[in-house]
Amino acid sequence: MTRITFFSEEDRISGFRSEGHSGYAEAGSDIVCAAITSAVRLVECTVNDVLGLAASVKVRESDASITFRLPGSLGPEAESACQSILTGLMVYLVQLHDEYPDYVEVLEEEL
Repeated sequence: MTRITFFSEEDRISGFRSEGHSGYAEAGSDIVCAAITSAVRLVECTVNDVLGLAASVKVRESDASITFRLPGSLGPEAESACQSILTGLMVYLVQLHDEYPDYVEVLEEEL
């Protein structure tokens, strides 16, 4: 199962961690893992490459995890954009969980 934990600080989503393989199918044929990976990479590219921000991204192949953290001090426009992007990711992943409940888990953690 893939577990995605969103990190919150007060009313702000500050990042997330995705870990594990969904186990829906064999590697290379797993549509659930592909959907999650694609969405996570889209968020990373949008925040870092399109918006030009410096979000921290750490990938660990040993436990199939990626951790994404927003910088602490963003201007109001960048903060609003990032919150919309991360909220959209959360909604998407919850919908994916609803469709594949045995393969995706979405959690929230207050920091």
